[in-house]
Amino acid sequence: MLLIKSKFKIAKRLGAAIFEKTQSQKFALSEARSAANKKTRGGRGGSDYGRQLLEKQRVRFTYGISERQLSNYAKVAYTQPDPSASLHCALEMRADSVAYRAGLLPTRRAARQAVSHGHIIVNGKRTTVPSYRVRKGDVVSVREGSRRSPLFSGLLENKAENTRSIPAWLTVDLSLLQAEVVGEPTYNTVETGLDYATVFEFYSR
Repeated sequence: MLLIKSKFKIAKRLGAAIFEKTQSQKFALSEARSAANKKTRGGRGGSDYGRQLLEKQRVRFTYGISERQLSNYAKVAYTQPDPSASLHCALEMRADSVAYRAGLLPTRRAARQAVSHGHIIVNGKRTTVPSYRVRKGDVVSVREGSRRSPLFSGLLENKAENTRSIPAWLTVDLSLLQAEVVGEPTYNTVETGLDYATVFEFYSR
């Protein structure tokens, strides 16, 4: 599992959106002050390599994957007609990412841990591999024996307060603690905030 020592330090370098914890008004104000100070001091633009490296790291930390995992995903995606869309689909269709997107867990890190500990099942079968590839038609749900765990009990009690936006490629029934994959995620640079083309530039050096 990817270990993260300082989320705030990393988010200052890569952007607040990569961690749920740093998506706050306090952090945004801190970032605005830092940007203003840099502008006052006259910051210099980075190199192409630096830009590519930062974007690659943003993708890594957003999905909580290792360098080797991202490199492998990128190599496979680059052979497809639309590499960026293929890479996005591969990352979003991981079992941990689907569990997070469905609102079964509050963060991607929690989702990775839940899958690793066997709390999540796919089509009725237990999986302990966060990178397990989920496909259209699959049903991802919380294992029966785990539903009383503090990880999930609050979902049933507070489902009316859950305001997370569920992507169109998932249908979710929180009363059953399950989600069905009814489509595939589509890639849009603006919506995702990630520029996969720059990641491919990094790996093609």
